[in-house]
Amino acid sequence: MNSVNLPQRSTLSTLIGAMALGAALLAGCSDNKPAGGPPMGPMPVTVLEVQPLKVPSSVEVMAQTEGARETEVRARVAGILVKRLYQEGETVKAGQPLFQIDRSSYEIALAEAKAKAEQTSREMNRLKSLIEAKAISQKEFDDATSANAIAQATLRQAQLNLSWTTVTAPVSGTTGRAAKSEGNLISAGADSLLTSIYQSNPIWVRFSLGDSDLAKLAGGRVTSKNVSGVELILADGTVYPKTGKLNFMASNIDTTLGTQALRAEFDNHDNQLLPGQFVRIRLLTGERDGVFLVPQSAVVQTEQGAIVMLAGEGDKVTPRPVQPGEWRGKDWVILGGLKAGDKVIIDNLIKLRPGAPVAPHGPGEKPGVPAPAKEAAPAPAKQG
Repeated sequence: MNSVNLPQRSTLSTLIGAMALGAALLAGCSDNKPAGGPPMGPMPVTVLEVQPLKVPSSVEVMAQTEGARETEVRARVAGILVKRLYQEGETVKAGQPLFQIDRSSYEIALAEAKAKAEQTSREMNRLKSLIEAKAISQKEFDDATSANAIAQATLRQAQLNLSWTTVTAPVSGTTGRAAKSEGNLISAGADSLLTSIYQSNPIWVRFSLGDSDLAKLAGGRVTSKNVSGVELILADGTVYPKTGKLNFMASNIDTTLGTQALRAEFDNHDNQLLPGQFVRIRLLTGERDGVFLVPQSAVVQTEQGAIVMLAGEGDKVTPRPVQPGEWRGKDWVILGGLKAGDKVIIDNLIKLRPGAPVAPHGPGEKPGVPAPAKEAAPAPAKQG
């Protein structure tokens, strides 16, 4: 089974029916021509003279992009959200402030903790000289030392809590939509999510291969040995200019879907790709030698299989069954049915009928125009 689905049968039947109708109309017109009228000339068609090529063999599947790292930005302290400090969707750097939570209660807590820490420190230093003189018990000094340690830890926690009221970016990347608005009460628990940051360079592309595609590979699964390259095809059909590499290959086959999960990595320093895009991945699995590339529009699907129309002997239309492989860009890879030098007709297919004469010309060339008839030379003047 080919990795690319063939056109739908209903569309093909319509095309074949239209070809038959066109042939009938042409035949009818030729039968109803007035006697003695000028004969209808051969139809101009564009032909591609094919030659065998060596092309990479590949497997092509749907895929979706995702950020290489998707980091949640969460509040570490509770309070009222006072201000959002960034523009949603912009690129930020690690450490850049993103949100401001009300600081007032944390400033008060810090002042209290600082005063308490200073008090316990003074008390510990006072008792230190007394314990050296053995004027107090060891227990009193130990209690004062412990109280000072607790007060210093409380001071450090108060400093951290105040600093956490300014929520900063943990990593560099592109910001997402803010999950909270100014004036919302922020909690430090499960509802602490404020936004997310996506690192899109490099960008990852996630996809899976099914049974039919895996069967084309040695061992029935993707390995570093049977994949020589990875290409990404954008929605408009163009190939992404940078090649990628596989950075994850599942070691098992999903028993429910019968697929192997894979992930590729691509350079995206210009941010041409965004997380969440649907694209196509092409895995290069080797090379095919002696195949032909034919435009997709030149291959007609019939109930008997795929055919192309040739400008055959005597420049007459000759149908030829072919064996198509996968798509390669805008072309079919033809595995069998053609030989070197065949002239494949690539336009006006709907107007053709087998055996009809055609006037072939190469791509980009203008159809041949019959040379104008030469005027007869005037008879010489009669000598008197």
